[in-house]
Amino acid sequence: MMRTTRLQSLQMAAALLCALTAGQALAQAATQAEPSAATGGGFLPPASANAKVVDSIQVVVNDEVITRNEVAGRVVQVAQNMKARNAQMPDPATMERQVLEAMIVERAQLQLAKEMGVKVDDRTLDATIGRIAENQKLSVQDMRNQMEKEGMPFAQFREDIRNEIMMQRLREHEVDSKIQVSEAEIDTYMAAAKAAEADRIEVDISQILVRVPENASPEQIAARAARAEEVMRQLRTGADFARMASTYSDAPDALKGGEIGWRDADRLPPMFSTELRKLQAGQVTPVLKTNVGFHILKLAGKRPLGGETEKSVVEQTHARHILIKVTPTMTEGEVKRKLLELKEKMDNNAGTFEDLARLHSQDGSASKGGDLGWLYPGDTVPEFETAMNDLKPGQVSDVIQSPFGFHLIQVIGRKSEDVTQQKERNVARQVLRDRKMQEAMEDWMRQVRDRAYVEFREEQ
Repeated sequence: MMRTTRLQSLQMAAALLCALTAGQALAQAATQAEPSAATGGGFLPPASANAKVVDSIQVVVNDEVITRNEVAGRVVQVAQNMKARNAQMPDPATMERQVLEAMIVERAQLQLAKEMGVKVDDRTLDATIGRIAENQKLSVQDMRNQMEKEGMPFAQFREDIRNEIMMQRLREHEVDSKIQVSEAEIDTYMAAAKAAEADRIEVDISQILVRVPENASPEQIAARAARAEEVMRQLRTGADFARMASTYSDAPDALKGGEIGWRDADRLPPMFSTELRKLQAGQVTPVLKTNVGFHILKLAGKRPLGGETEKSVVEQTHARHILIKVTPTMTEGEVKRKLLELKEKMDNNAGTFEDLARLHSQDGSASKGGDLGWLYPGDTVPEFETAMNDLKPGQVSDVIQSPFGFHLIQVIGRKSEDVTQQKERNVARQVLRDRKMQEAMEDWMRQVRDRAYVEFREEQ
């Protein structure tokens, strides 16, 4: 089978790079003697350099525990990263509460992943770590040396990355794979987008989320609504939004002052987009109720988005091929000689490409004379595509190797195709997926957290 899927998204690599920069101080958590500018200041209890650290359980999540030293370590790394970004720092108690909540959600997700049999083998893990090092322009060994010099055990880093991949795969299975976008939804979106093209904007936003637990009672909902209104009251009297987000928000971006950044307004939930369009930079929305909880959004800025759609044209290639694989009974040398013999027959008009493909090719296209149809860029593996692109119509390649085996390739013809509309539909599909994904992910994470048994332990 010669057709392949497109390269996977680089989103996981980006997320894992964040994990790398976040993990440098984990091993130093329980042993640093006193707060310093490097740790964000004030986020570690004072201790003698020679004091023996006594650990204890801070919270039980289902049948696992999170210790006070683990929480202290995570607080230190978060404080360091916030300081590096010049982010608004909450008070120590709020910082610990936010970090602990994030660790509870993370632990619950990992437990669910293990229950469902999600695993990450060492080969996948090594490849991911290799990409992280490459993106930092380091070898894996240089990255390891740098991390261990800064006090981060490489074994711990590997487990952190393994856990990140496990959670990503769990989310893909539980949320991503269940998001469906119909052709009718795309048609409706594109019609509305065309009508509103002149009104498209991009917004720079931050948020405060007061989360409502799943299956909350009317009293709980009322209490969370009152909390959101109190936040709103303080904002109206001049309270700093970033500090309020760090203190009160239950969203994952709370420790970044609630900062979300620039977003296409059309990709946001319609309720959010409608309210944000009414605002000027610096203003905040009223409290907005969703199935996740109560939201307050701040508009930092907005700018026009859009213009004429750039025409998108790609070149397609109509090709056929003959594939022969190396087997225990046929060596690589024998495969190459066989293909050279077939090419010589074509050159001597002793057989056509189609007839020889039907007789000798080991690909599924053999019954069609090796015909692969019209191919878009990226439809075949790179080795095959590179050789194919070097051929003129009617020309047959030399023997080339790919992960599937050895090939002869013939180009039948080429044509250019305007894929602008197809591209626009793909963009619309992704916008709708993003919109559904944001709501579904928040709802799913809330369910995972609320279904977990969580017991907080008092410090002895």
